[in-house]
Amino acid sequence: MENITKDRKEKFQLSEKLLDIFSKYSMIIILVVLLIAFQLMTDGIFLRPLNITNIVLQNSHILVLAVGMLLVVLLGYVDLSVGSVMAFVGAIAGLMMVNNDISPIIAVPVCLLVGALIGAWQGFWVAYVGIPAFIVTLAGLLMFRGLTQVVLGGQSLAPFPKVFQKISTGYLPNLFGGDGLHITTLILGGLLAAMMVFGQWRAREKRKENNFEVQSFPVFVALAIFTVVTVMVLSFVFASYQGFPVILIILAFIVILYGFITNQTVAGRQIYATGGNRKSAELSGINTKKITFWVFVNMSFLAALAGLILAARLNAATPQAGNSLELDAMASVYFGGASTSGGIGTVVGAIVGGLVMGVLNNGMSILGVGVDWQQAIKGLILLLAVVLDIYNKKRKIS
Repeated sequence: MENITKDRKEKFQLSEKLLDIFSKYSMIIILVVLLIAFQLMTDGIFLRPLNITNIVLQNSHILVLAVGMLLVVLLGYVDLSVGSVMAFVGAIAGLMMVNNDISPIIAVPVCLLVGALIGAWQGFWVAYVGIPAFIVTLAGLLMFRGLTQVVLGGQSLAPFPKVFQKISTGYLPNLFGGDGLHITTLILGGLLAAMMVFGQWRAREKRKENNFEVQSFPVFVALAIFTVVTVMVLSFVFASYQGFPVILIILAFIVILYGFITNQTVAGRQIYATGGNRKSAELSGINTKKITFWVFVNMSFLAALAGLILAARLNAATPQAGNSLELDAMASVYFGGASTSGGIGTVVGAIVGGLVMGVLNNGMSILGVGVDWQQAIKGLILLLAVVLDIYNKKRKIS
């Protein structure tokens, strides 16, 4: 009888560990499953170097938006204006670079500053006046979409300077020459894999020093091997085409920067604390209004950057640019495990969520699935992601 009880207890503990692993790495597991499934369903077309590069180029602006939207969602808010801000900043970029031949060296910083000022405008009403973010950003959605039409006069502006286009269409040069594999990409991939494993080791050691629970050494080794294999396989895929796109380097910088801010800085901890319990954060001395203000400034700044990236990829400033992308950004964040009530979410999770959306769009397009069905399937997956979040919360409480 004791042996039966012991076996049941061991099975229960094993199932709990498996559930914990799945809840922690669910989106990564889903992303890997999707990659394998689409590779099989498309007869090997999906994972070709050209298609993988296209997925990155086509979704880069959404991934930038997702990073900014994560911070907003961590506070328990949403920003509905980001698509319109993208279009407005793209229109200003077109006005400066296409109509007035202003150098991108001047135009790009000005456009980013405009984005930050828009964020300051919206952040002021939310943080200091107390108007709900939903109302403020909905007003921003309408206002900046209308201003885009005013700036462009209902017409598209094109083409942009070649140098500006390189933001979205350029590739890193192959410093080591050769007509085969892009050696520079492979070297950078190896360095990135080494840095990621070292970062994982440092994080594990730091948790041990603070007497926090850490994964067993075999699990750590397995995760490190998975990280190295994944990074090197992706690097080989890119090296087989034209190497790493410039935009991928920009995205990597953004992920590293915001990952550091959210995990290693006082401001990052204050954002999580404010989103987790605003009243407690205020009582502990955190200036929640200031935090909220700067999060909205940051969101619109990244929306401006995303608008420039999209304009460079399209090689045009159009009145319809960024239409409904606020929904894609929010879906990416929720796909990535962020909580709808705030206080929970990671930068890496938001990026993985954005990639899941990009993979779904690309894979279904290759299979010939209509846009209507694509929207329906993404909506269903978003609902399932929120249901999974609620289930994990209830399981932890119980």
